[in-house]
Amino acid sequence: MEKTTLVIGASPNPNRFAYKAIRSLQRRGIPVVAIGRRDADLDDNLIIRKGQPRDIGKIHTVTLYMNARFQKEYYDYIVSLEPRRIVFNPGTINPELAEIARREGIEVVEDCLLVMLNNGKY
Repeated sequence: MEKTTLVIGASPNPNRFAYKAIRSLQRRGIPVVAIGRRDADLDDNLIIRKGQPRDIGKIHTVTLYMNARFQKEYYDYIVSLEPRRIVFNPGTINPELAEIARREGIEVVEDCLLVMLNNGKY
C-alpha cells in the first residue's frame, strides 16, 4: 500500500521541519499532499494548499506540524479522510485529537517523522 502522507502545517521555508519532512518523503518516493496557512508553489512537484481540500485521494498518514491550538479546526477533516495513522511531531502533541483518533480506529504516533524516516520506521 502506498503511504500517501498529508502534511498539515506545511511551509515553503526550507528552514522549517515541515519543509524538510516534505522533501524527505519525496526523496523516498512517498506521495505527499501539503496543507499550509497559504497557497505556495514549492516547485513543479508540489503545491502547498490552504484550507481543507477534499480532492486529495486516499491518505495513509497525517503528520502534523501545527501547534495543538490550531489543530481544532482540522479534527473533523482529518477523521473524514480515514487515515491509518496520525503522527504528532514534537510540539504538536494534542491529547484531545489523539483521543478522537483512537476512538475512530486511527493509530496515534508521537514521534518525529524525520527520525522515523531516517530509522526506517515509517
